Amino acid sequence: MRKKFVAGNWKMFTTASSATALARAVAQGVGSEDRVSVAVCPPFPYLERVRDAVRGSNVALGAQNLYPEREGAFTGEVSPGMLADVGCKYVILGHSERRHKLGETDEFINRKVLAALQAGLQVILCVGETLAEREAGKMEEVVTTQLAGGLAQ
Repeated sequence: MRKKFVAGNWKMFTTASSATALARAVAQGVGSEDRVSVAVCPPFPYLERVRDAVRGSNVALGAQNLYPEREGAFTGEVSPGMLADVGCKYVILGHSERRHKLGETDEFINRKVLAALQAGLQVILCVGETLAEREAGKMEEVVTTQLAGGLAQ
């Protein structure tokens, strides 16, 4: 049987202290449970705090995004290597907010996926249709296109 996976995307809803407290609570709640893999994905500024709060537990650290370059003049961006260096195991890519509000394309998401995998990160690839696409009966087409684009070699 395949092991189930649960990840919490905290978006921009925590402070430093609330992120630490939430991480400790999740780690305590998970305890020695090993039938389900659990990850928490706090905002970038709190990655190290949360890493420290879940250290030694069955909770892994994840990031909410990355930029697909190893280094360079990309102000405000975070590379896959930086995430691995701080202790991230997972990274969320292709989230609907980034697709629809920030205009991320399947091709750009694919660059991110490949960069993440090269850095040894496990990818949580988000796919999904808009309400308009769902109402038009295009759900399968949209999801298939996003999967093919995001996972292209």
